[in-house]
Amino acid sequence: MGSDPASLDGGVARGGRGAVRLARPAVLPLVIGVVVLAAVGTALGLRGATDASAGADASAGAGASAFATALEPVPAVAATAGTTQDAEPSVVVDDHVSTFVTADGLNIDVYSAPDGDVQQTVRSDQVLTVPGATPLVLLVTDGGDETPGWYQVYLPVRPNGTTGWVRASDVAVGTTDFWIEVSISGFTMTVYDGTEAVLTTPIGVGRDDRPTPGGVYYLKELLRVPDASGPYGPYAYGLSGYQSTLDSFHGGEAVIGIHGTNDPTSFGRVVSSGCIRVPNATIAELAEQIGPPLGTPVYITD
Repeated sequence: MGSDPASLDGGVARGGRGAVRLARPAVLPLVIGVVVLAAVGTALGLRGATDASAGADASAGAGASAFATALEPVPAVAATAGTTQDAEPSVVVDDHVSTFVTADGLNIDVYSAPDGDVQQTVRSDQVLTVPGATPLVLLVTDGGDETPGWYQVYLPVRPNGTTGWVRASDVAVGTTDFWIEVSISGFTMTVYDGTEAVLTTPIGVGRDDRPTPGGVYYLKELLRVPDASGPYGPYAYGLSGYQSTLDSFHGGEAVIGIHGTNDPTSFGRVVSSGCIRVPNATIAELAEQIGPPLGTPVYITD
């Protein structure tokens, strides 16, 4: 999501250090649901975001987009770093094991309660940048896997934090030890593998009139950008949450994300329209080397 030059100039500077890579065991690269977005002039459209300013944020928005025909899926790179597919359901405990589910098809019915009425149908073409190329993944809530035959999940819809129930027969189950903590006031993001912090980095966050919303979210999709020197860096993760002060953004949903930037002064400042900016080397390392799977929880706190 975009930000104007005035907001960049008015950002509050708090440090300018680079990402700190913490010692950890080696893990295999994991890139799930990666897609390429073709350049449209000097702007990058992640399902509707078209801000061409140097500090513009990606908006991995949902719904129809003028740039849909410019999106070309790239085969996913399958790996097993930090994730167990089709694992037995597990309750979230102190080691931060989280459960996620992947819909069997492009859409999934969500129920108000186990054996209740259909609350809504979540459709890939409404919540994903390239439906069909990226799986429809949902994060299971804490304790949401304790009802036989059902999972309570966070939904990638408005309002932020919406939950519902899906049938176990409609999904495949996986677990991950990865989780991400974002401190808005501290201007930092830390990636954990279980209880071990494996990466910490300075970040740029939403400005006062378009703040980064706090809450529990998850990695919904991963987008690879063809021009790594552009305003979004080499990769952008779309999260399951939305900018709460915007109904839309340049024709698409105002979805928040984590992405790189070509503005190295972004970090430690309030500069964006809600997205989380990180150094390009950091977002590349996160996507290519650390490899948290889609469904990895992201906790954004003040």
